[in-house]
Amino acid sequence: MRKVAALVMFFTIPAITTLGQIAYRAADIPPSLRFGASAVVREKETTLNMLSADNVVYTVREVVTVLNKGGDEHALLILPYNKNTVIKSAKGQILDAQGMSVSKFNLSNFNDQSAVSDFSLYEDDRLKYYNPTITSYPFTMVYEYELRLKQNLIIPDWYANPQPDLSVEKSVYTFNAAPQEKIRIKAYNYKGEAKESQVDKQKRLTWTVENLPAFKQEPYAPSPDDYRTYVKIAPEQFSYYRTKGKYSNWDELGKWIYTDLIKTRQNLSPAVVAEMKSLVQGVDSDKEKAKRIYEYMQRKTRYISVQIGIGGFQPMFSSDVDRLGYGDCKALVSYMQSLLAAVDIPSYYCVVYAGSRKQSMDPEFASMDQGNHVILALPLGNDTTWLECTNQNVPFGFLGDFTDDRLVLACTENGGKLLRTPVLSTQMNETHRKATLLVDKTGSITGTTNTTYKGAQYDTHEALIRKPLSEQTKILSNYYDVDNINFSQVSVTQEKTEKPVTTEKLNIRIGAYVPHSQQSAYLIPNAFNRHPVTKAVSNRKLPLHINRGYTDEDEISYQLPTGYSIEYQPKDFDLKTPFGHYVAKITKKGDELLYYRKFTLNDGTHPAKDYAAFAEFMNQVATADKAKVILKVN
Repeated sequence: MRKVAALVMFFTIPAITTLGQIAYRAADIPPSLRFGASAVVREKETTLNMLSADNVVYTVREVVTVLNKGGDEHALLILPYNKNTVIKSAKGQILDAQGMSVSKFNLSNFNDQSAVSDFSLYEDDRLKYYNPTITSYPFTMVYEYELRLKQNLIIPDWYANPQPDLSVEKSVYTFNAAPQEKIRIKAYNYKGEAKESQVDKQKRLTWTVENLPAFKQEPYAPSPDDYRTYVKIAPEQFSYYRTKGKYSNWDELGKWIYTDLIKTRQNLSPAVVAEMKSLVQGVDSDKEKAKRIYEYMQRKTRYISVQIGIGGFQPMFSSDVDRLGYGDCKALVSYMQSLLAAVDIPSYYCVVYAGSRKQSMDPEFASMDQGNHVILALPLGNDTTWLECTNQNVPFGFLGDFTDDRLVLACTENGGKLLRTPVLSTQMNETHRKATLLVDKTGSITGTTNTTYKGAQYDTHEALIRKPLSEQTKILSNYYDVDNINFSQVSVTQEKTEKPVTTEKLNIRIGAYVPHSQQSAYLIPNAFNRHPVTKAVSNRKLPLHINRGYTDEDEISYQLPTGYSIEYQPKDFDLKTPFGHYVAKITKKGDELLYYRKFTLNDGTHPAKDYAAFAEFMNQVATADKAKVILKVN
């Protein structure tokens, strides 16, 4: 399932049908469209003509002016192809700043390469691309291409302005289909309605946007789909790799996926069924049975992407997964579902859009292109248990930040339904560190740290597991980012429960951490967890969105050399805002200096006008994190 989103993305890159000879002078671009832009779409005409379910003609004509080197990516033309997508034609020309043609190109000038991802065992996707080598700016590309899609299950989404730093003078999207075709359409963030007409016995819908200024990437912004203008189309009757079907909602789509794609692939030999029954013999709880089978599956299989079976949507046969010991997300989930069915434990094959940014299925619009991964849900009474089947190390019943807190499509024989995956809350996403450190008279510190990671932070140090010390120290040096830090001992253990905990124990030495003169020494008590400065944004346009909250707590004890006293220490800090809560305290008991820090960042969405207050809060935290204690050396 991971490959599908990438292919759809390729389709949203500019494309064409008839090449005009109009001169496009760069000087004619309005100042409002130059502002904040590295490239400007002068004209774009995207047309999708659905002649039949297995004959869709996709054409685009685009004129884009690249203003500076930062816009080079907007001149890159990528055309994907495979057994289901044929490149019929492609051509174009390059214009100088005055709009005069300086070179031309056609399909023979394109490079050709495999589009197989590095984690895939097999895919049949390829791409052709043309990347002009221009050093004089501005320049303009005028190009067009035509693709034939032998399917209509996935109609490429149309984005009016697909990328940052790109403004749009005019862009038009036209969709044609026979009047009798039942088509579902949803326009997002589009003002007005599509224009309807009938041309050559086809129903025509047209969306037009003009004078869209460039948008910039702003920190802590919501998903681009929350504010970009785009259109999704899903025909009710579809064809894909010679497989035909019909759906108009999530219920029908989920049932088709289960019945036509999954059910027929779940074949296990009588020997494997008997093995599963033997594995859970004497266990009363379905949950404990499922745990045993899950751990069996983890030991037996590994993740390898295999994009076959109607274009990567259908899993391998469960018997093949059992025999070969590998599969992709679809295959491993289907295999796990088969193993559970052998002992009469029901489960749901769930399609999800995975990634650290939470992205849900649209409850109001069902379509096949909204997922890129598959997970498994076990409806055990009122206790739904979720399983990630592609990772041999993830605990039973735990979903990390790759798939947490989003709507997913559960595919069952009774139909599809949208379920929400578990929430990893601000309080659950916790790091708690305790450190005991000795400061010597040279200013170096030695000691131990004991840190626990929970919730979304549980797998922060997954890369350390089962690595030699030399590799662990390299990873930790990047993570802690403290000058002159060395690790003489590293221990990372994991408590693999449904609320798992990673415990990291370190023996450390930091050379010259406390610089000193004859009379004073300077110590930053917060050695390990300093928040970076948050960028200020003037004229903020987008809402402030904190995707996932967390809580960090640090307790550090410094044993000072005898006779050191505090000459200056920062005041205690306690700042509470709607965005979070920050506490920092320093106390001294004899020769022991104690530092306490707790920082909580709350998830949530706020109006754009609140960003200035948020940045101020975060920068107060960053400043307090770097505060120094001045010690008098006696």
